[in-house]
Amino acid sequence: MNLLDQIKENAKKLNKKIILPESTEERTLKAADELLKEGIAQIILTGNPQEIKKRAEELNLNNIDKAIIIDPVNHDKKEEYIDLMVEIRKAKGLKRVDAAKLIENPLYLATLMIKNGDADGEVAGAENATGDVLRPAFQYVKTKPGFSVVSGAFLMILKDKEFGEDGLIVFADCAVHPNPNDKELAEIAVATGETTRAIAGFEPRIAMLSFSTKGSANHEMVDKVISATKIAQEMDPSLKIDGELQADAAIIEAIGQKKAPGSEIAGKANVLVFPTLETGNIAYKLVQRLAHAEAVGPILQGMAAPINDLSRGCSVSDIVNLVAITANQAAEK
Repeated sequence: MNLLDQIKENAKKLNKKIILPESTEERTLKAADELLKEGIAQIILTGNPQEIKKRAEELNLNNIDKAIIIDPVNHDKKEEYIDLMVEIRKAKGLKRVDAAKLIENPLYLATLMIKNGDADGEVAGAENATGDVLRPAFQYVKTKPGFSVVSGAFLMILKDKEFGEDGLIVFADCAVHPNPNDKELAEIAVATGETTRAIAGFEPRIAMLSFSTKGSANHEMVDKVISATKIAQEMDPSLKIDGELQADAAIIEAIGQKKAPGSEIAGKANVLVFPTLETGNIAYKLVQRLAHAEAVGPILQGMAAPINDLSRGCSVSDIVNLVAITANQAAEK
């Protein structure tokens, strides 16, 4: 059984409630139908019930009636969610009249349902920009205690099983935070370790990457990685983290032993933490294309509850996979 199949099987056992707020979008509805058919998660659709059912009939989908459908305009908890919105954002001057309008937006409704404990996670982005998906998440769900940043991890599934954990390496941050400082980079490392345990199911060996290995170069960018490594080790002593390491020293044992003798991570890393977003994003795309690796993600991490953003070019299977991943994240929370 491959990793994605394992994630789906575990999601079935967890039986989490995942919201898909883009409920009349074709790929989303087809994914919901497959998720419900396979029993991967309980699915909540937010939208006009008649429109959702009509669209499902047009697409010949037979399982949508198993979904929980919430009409953003008219549902039993609308006033409760409005009260919660005003309470959370009163310091920002949110008025009840404005909250009453916002709660009818499915993206806002989804985050309030999660905040109120009525759902476990959300997957959106098939027809909404990343900013529109994440804005309500940042405002109402916010980051988890001890974390100030959100980051994006990718599961890189390689054809060459020599690297990482039998061909699987987790990359971060490849999606969200452009230039983290040392504390933020440490948070990204710890969050990626948590993601690795919850989603990939193995113990992380985290390499903090740089263009220097153990003092081979002197630069403020290297200093940031060295400091981040120390902070991450203090944040979670249970994690195996080492840095600064060059990429080859992190993943090739002979080079790791030569450049960083005595390191339990060098040459054995299964998690790579990049010093900036540009390096992480470039790296995952190069590995995806040149090594023909499967890139699963981004998996957003650092949030108080799992909210994941899709590419607008996503496929039905991408949505199914990300819902299963979100369910596993919810269990970790």
